[in-house]
Amino acid sequence: MPQTKIIGTGHFLPEKVLTNSDLEAFCDTNDEWIRKRTGIEQRHAADDEHGTSDLGLRAAEMAMKNAGITAEDLDAIIFCTVTPDQFFPASANLLQGKLGARNIPSFDINAACSGYMCGMATANSFIQSGMFKTILLVGAEIAVNLMTWKYRDTAVLFGDGSGAAILQATDESEGIKYIELGTDGKNYQILELPGGGSRDPVRMDNISEDSYRIFMDGQELFKYAVRKMAELGQRALEETGLTVDDIALFVPHQANARIIEAACKRMDMPMEKTVLNLNKVGNTIAASIPLALHDAVSNGRVKEGDYVLFASFGAGLTWGVSVLQW
Repeated sequence: MPQTKIIGTGHFLPEKVLTNSDLEAFCDTNDEWIRKRTGIEQRHAADDEHGTSDLGLRAAEMAMKNAGITAEDLDAIIFCTVTPDQFFPASANLLQGKLGARNIPSFDINAACSGYMCGMATANSFIQSGMFKTILLVGAEIAVNLMTWKYRDTAVLFGDGSGAAILQATDESEGIKYIELGTDGKNYQILELPGGGSRDPVRMDNISEDSYRIFMDGQELFKYAVRKMAELGQRALEETGLTVDDIALFVPHQANARIIEAACKRMDMPMEKTVLNLNKVGNTIAASIPLALHDAVSNGRVKEGDYVLFASFGAGLTWGVSVLQW
């Protein structure tokens, strides 16, 4: 059975930056309040002329260049997002056209902040089955323009951006060693965006500034996320026979610095092994993990043979964990 390795990564962040201080002009908040509760200092915001697939395109092009391949080499495109360009077709379809790729399969995955882990698991299954050899896995979001700024508990959290990786089959020993996914749909209301779907469509007779308000029970989400991410990390190590000492890099979903620090403490994971870039980009949802991974790769924090641990938790409630040998 072939293994799945990452042969190239890429990212893209829009030029516009919104600092915490910038938000004070239209949101009842301040820099100290945001930093203390989240660790976020700024976030990037896309302009009105671009959609999520445009951000994904830039990250994809960089990932392919770094991998030394072209769009003709791709066998499939998986696009992870909760903010697609439109309801249909999928943003992956738009990206396939913009890349000029062959008539390969392309589809979106919506698992919120766990989207990239679900995408990685899907790509790994395709590759191990022998169905595909080379897959473009993209995570991209444009969330800032959906924020209802009078609700500061959620509005200050999110940022726009994209990350991508090229996953490829290999006969070598490196690659993905373990993946686990899960869902607790009974508690989905802890974090949700109820408006805009078939249950509560946005129409001219009911549209308001609250139509796309995100609802979040912050305290419950914090407790659940810390417990689940620590549990996932510990089980991944047990299942692979590894220890914290064997892990060279921990790449968690970048939602809240306090969640990451608390989860690391439970796992005895040193913060110096942990990627923490949310201070500069905020919570970029499905783009979070690939953005953090590319940041680490670009800064030489991972080398051949290193073990990398990924973990995510998000709306759904969803979660995922993976161990990969670089």
